[in-house]
Amino acid sequence: MVPSAVSSLLSSAPAVAFSGSRSVVPGAASLVVPFVSGRVLVGCARGVDAAFRGFFPSASVFSASSFGSGRGSFAARSVAVVRSVFAAGGVFVSFPSGVCPSSLSPSPVSSRAFSGSGSGSWASLAFAVGLGVPCVLFSPASACFPCFLLSWGFVPAGGGWFVSSPRAVQLSLF
Repeated sequence: MVPSAVSSLLSSAPAVAFSGSRSVVPGAASLVVPFVSGRVLVGCARGVDAAFRGFFPSASVFSASSFGSGRGSFAARSVAVVRSVFAAGGVFVSFPSGVCPSSLSPSPVSSRAFSGSGSGSWASLAFAVGLGVPCVLFSPASACFPCFLLSWGFVPAGGGWFVSSPRAVQLSLF
């Protein structure tokens, strides 16, 4: 079951980006499909990316090979996905398989979010939260939701789902 906080966020989004584990695709991933009506953005990896490419054959697919070669191309691809969903005013949805690295925190600076923590799913989420993109996180194990994520702006929506809303930013004239 998808909580109403999640379904309403997804159904009203002009774009939805998906990210997550390369090895584990939770059954909950397929549950969000009926609520997505906007443009779908996804990476080229196996696992969660591949599942959403299958669910949405017309998705915009970001390929790491378009960003060079080596490990940096995967981070550059993920940065491009997050920047695209940000530009579209959309929602970022993540299905990570492990706990968030304790050294990671949200940042609007991609090089800080992608600082070599070892988890591209969590780095993508940290970058999206840092930019102020509304985010959805699915993590059924309560151990995967350490208290420090509360400082990221996430609140439990029920059933392993968590949502964050962008924080208000005070603009300055100077």
